[in-house]
Amino acid sequence: MSNISGFIKRLRDIMRNDAGINGDAQRIEQIAWLLFLKVYDTKEQDWEFEDDKYQSIIPTPCRWRNWAHEEGGKGMTGEALLNFVNNTLFPVLKGKDIKDPNGNVLISGIQVDPDTPIKKAIVKTTFEDANTYMKDGVLLRQVINVIDALDLSDYEESHAFGEIYETILRELQSAGSSGEFYTPRAVTDFMARMINPQIGERCADFACGTGGFLVSWLKELETKKKSTDDVEKIYNSIYGIEKKQFPYILCITNMLLHDVDVPQVFHDNTLLRDVLDYTEDDQVDVILMNPPYGGSEKPEIKNHFPADLASSETADLFMSVIMYRLKENGRAAVILPDGFLFGTDNAKVAIKTKLFSEFNVHTIIRMPGSVFSPYTSITTNILFFDHTGPTEETWFYRLDMPKGYKHFSKTKPMKLEHFAPAVEWWRDRKEIQLDGFDKAKKYTVQEIKDRNYNIDLCGYPHEEEEILPPKELIQQYQEKRASLNADIDRILEQITSILGIDSVEDLK
Repeated sequence: MSNISGFIKRLRDIMRNDAGINGDAQRIEQIAWLLFLKVYDTKEQDWEFEDDKYQSIIPTPCRWRNWAHEEGGKGMTGEALLNFVNNTLFPVLKGKDIKDPNGNVLISGIQVDPDTPIKKAIVKTTFEDANTYMKDGVLLRQVINVIDALDLSDYEESHAFGEIYETILRELQSAGSSGEFYTPRAVTDFMARMINPQIGERCADFACGTGGFLVSWLKELETKKKSTDDVEKIYNSIYGIEKKQFPYILCITNMLLHDVDVPQVFHDNTLLRDVLDYTEDDQVDVILMNPPYGGSEKPEIKNHFPADLASSETADLFMSVIMYRLKENGRAAVILPDGFLFGTDNAKVAIKTKLFSEFNVHTIIRMPGSVFSPYTSITTNILFFDHTGPTEETWFYRLDMPKGYKHFSKTKPMKLEHFAPAVEWWRDRKEIQLDGFDKAKKYTVQEIKDRNYNIDLCGYPHEEEEILPPKELIQQYQEKRASLNADIDRILEQITSILGIDSVEDLK
């Protein structure tokens, strides 16, 4: 364990001296692809042991053991190492042949086709958009040596590092915009536990980031396995898609560390496919997600959705995907911002109309605003629903801050135990009022319709006003303005209808 302690700190201390590294985001991205190759090489040792005929997709000179591993202090360093990484390793892993001056192929680039096994194809996919930043070959050698010292063939150390990997992922949150890829483990564990996974079911996350939900799903299933057949079913039960290269690398590595040798995780953009093209074969039993929100996609993305569901908000689009890809009798738990709850613009109303009329939205958990602090102050909610028929009634429950906490923070993050009141309430549901405000309450679907699907209910009445970053503040105001405008238009339409007036213009 000694070589694991302070792993990230040692790497960071070395890389701070490299002129090519600009900030934590690049630092951790550099670590990510090196760590992937180390983990992959360890897995290949297992596959070679199990199968004498196993052939690596990585050409011999580019396998970790042949260029990164040092024997007796002898290994490439300095300019020779930089030249190899920049001009041989990366081109080969991206699929480019290395040729001599006469055009003869010296090392063939990795090639992938539809018949390539996933556990091999992930190498090329992982490196398609990967970057290397270090400019000092001596420092790069030092970084490689720290990573290579990890003994991932040792069961205890490997699993210990799997836990340490969580720390690496949390480090992403301090790396600028990279923080969008990480959902606190307490939240993913709670959602996976309440969704109650069963052996043989398949779980999907269509914007899986570093794979937090998939890991929580696997952990829940691990407690239910009874045979070797069950183990196989567990490791084949996940499906993920991630648009951005960096979190994709981290997710694949995460899956390999959790013994998923054939990770069904794909580097792709979920929103590029027409939702009307999905068939039963594309549907899954369970969906666990924290879809991106506040993001922007190319205008043509909307063309992949029915006109009434074509929103400019990324989270709305993912909600539509979720509805089209959830099996009959399937279950889902999805994190969504407050804007989805109170939004009454045309697209949000259409999405929520479809959601409540075709799915059973049985529970909405309101979470404290600081769950994702200090990285964002956006208040979020967990929607639990299943594909068993239309909603008849929805329970709302407000999860308050635990005693002794004013806010969650990097040093005082949310823990799974903080969900204990929600778990206890879940088992024996009752309406609760605190200080004259609803903490838990049941609403009929008719009451929700009468509110024009504004489901901002059982919120936080006593929250202190919080100063948001300008971007989040603008986004929040825009959402509230759009919602207010939609409410005004709806009320005016009702009034003009009662008065027999065709339009507001007729009043002038």
